[in-house]
Order: sequence, then C-alpha cells, then structure tokens
Amino acid sequence: MPLGTWLKAGTSAAALVLATAGAATAVPAPAAEPSTTRAAAVTLRYDDSRAAGWESAVAAAASSWNANVSNVRLVEAAPGTTAEIVIIATTGWPQATLGPVRPGRQVRVELGSQAVDQGYDKTRIAAHEMGHSLGLPDTKPGPCSQLMSGSSAGTACTNATPNATERSRVQSAYASAITSLTPAQGRILVDAP
Repeated sequence: MPLGTWLKAGTSAAALVLATAGAATAVPAPAAEPSTTRAAAVTLRYDDSRAAGWESAVAAAASSWNANVSNVRLVEAAPGTTAEIVIIATTGWPQATLGPVRPGRQVRVELGSQAVDQGYDKTRIAAHEMGHSLGLPDTKPGPCSQLMSGSSAGTACTNATPNATERSRVQSAYASAITSLTPAQGRILVDAP
C-alpha cells in the first residue's frame, strides 16, 4: 500500500477516534435552573387629578409602597381611565376606604389639609392613606416606625415607609389569584387624632 494511502487511512482513523472520544467525554450542558414561578403583581391605578397640591406626596407614597411590596404595584392612571384608588384633596382630616381594593373595584382617599395645617407630613399622610386602600387598619397609638400609627406618632414623624409587619400584611392580602381575592371592606377610616 502506498504511503499516501496509509496517511489518509491513519488520519481518518485518528479523526474517528478523537471524535468518538470527544463525544464520550464531553461534559453535558448544565440543566436549566428550575424557574421559580412567581405570581404577577396586581396593578392598581391611582387617580390624583383632584388632589391639587398633593401630587408629589402621592407619587412619593406610591414609590414607597412599590419599593417595599412585590405583589402589588401602584401606578398613576392615564387621563380618562378608571382608577381603583381615587385621591382627592379636602379641607378636613385625611380619611380613606379600608381595602384591600381589587382591580376593577374602587376606593377613595381624602388627603385633608387640616392635618397638614397642624404640622403632619404630606408624604406620610399619603402613604398612610394608601395603606388603608391596601387593607391596613390604623395601629393607634403607635410609634413613628409604624406607618399605620398615623397621627399618634406626632407631627415630627415623617416616616412614609411601611414596617415589616405592614409589608407582610399587604403581601398576604395580594398573594392569592385575583379571582379568589375578597372585595374591599368599604369602611371609611378617618385619621383625626
């Protein structure tokens, strides 16, 4: 057999051996990580078009809730659309309908200037009242670290962040599928001291 034929045969055999060996020792691709199924966040729209002078406090309050709970999102309603949380500026004491509000249902938040006139922080008031819409009752009397302690924490308190217990209660209220959620409770909570 000529040398060229031997070289071709040897090269072919070596390639076959290497290909087979590579296939036998190849490391399989890592299995895909099991996906953690997470329920989609419930989106609730708020309408602050009648909350003159409170818009930045409302936006800050919504941001605080959005940063602290993962299964409910508060977003500003587009003009002309229906919102679940209707926010209105009033001259009285702040008050709100006790939720938890559900998509397609509606609650009302009244941001009263009487509390601001007495020295209470607008952003804390807005976050507190939105907390009612999300299903949290008052926890009066209470410390400043409890958002739902409201006016009982005093005028020096500017905390607009829900504590761990408040976050957990909202997470629980919105943990189930939308169809199994209970409707808003409908009680009005007035936050006068």
